[in-house]
Amino acid sequence: MTLVSIITPVYNSEKYLANTIASVQAQTHSNWEHILVDDCSRDNSETLIRSFQEKDTRIKYHRLEKNSGAGIARNKAIEIAKGNYIAFLDSDDTWYPAKLEKQLNFMKKNNYHFTFSSYDKMDGGGSLINAVVRAKRMVSYKSALYKNPIGCLTVMYDVGFFGKQYMPSIRKRQDYALWLKLLKKSNAYGLDEVLSTYRIGNESISSNKFKLLKYEWQIYREVEGLSLPQSIFYTVSAIILKLKSYFW
Repeated sequence: MTLVSIITPVYNSEKYLANTIASVQAQTHSNWEHILVDDCSRDNSETLIRSFQEKDTRIKYHRLEKNSGAGIARNKAIEIAKGNYIAFLDSDDTWYPAKLEKQLNFMKKNNYHFTFSSYDKMDGGGSLINAVVRAKRMVSYKSALYKNPIGCLTVMYDVGFFGKQYMPSIRKRQDYALWLKLLKKSNAYGLDEVLSTYRIGNESISSNKFKLLKYEWQIYREVEGLSLPQSIFYTVSAIILKLKSYFW
């Protein structure tokens, strides 16, 4: 049975982490390893993870030597990973039980190497807010430059096709930069089924989409090496798309 490595960065996550791990344990596809990399949490995240680990050897725990950010934590987990496929799940999000099974079948049936799916949104208390994000049928490198349409908690990529691919060492939006890297080799294909639930946090930087624009600029200029005119064009396009999402 295909082994899937699930990548979860952890930082002061004890409030939601048990639900996240339990959603992995509930998967109908049972051949997985859940790699949780602790970015020097100051709460009881380690104790909680180890309590799960004692009962389930598929759960792996690693603690970084110093606080380094989610990108570095994810990269360490990818380095440790032994799976045929790599999937991502943040420490406050959850999966529905058939997530891995359905996505693997979707990939194998169609010979897809990079996929994502639709997902729900929930508030800080775990209540759904009736805001499903639908997966596009297909995303190319060029279309992704305008806007990142891929939810990190829904992604799975084929290690046999891509090799292990890591996130760049930038402060935020590392996942978007990784998708662009993968898209240079293969389009991404969307499974329009709701397989995951994303938690919206008021304290999260991702809750203010306009604050993220400076990180997108960094991706365009420093990671992708786009020209100044190209970077301005895509940044302005991102602003317009974000404004449309607010007012239309």
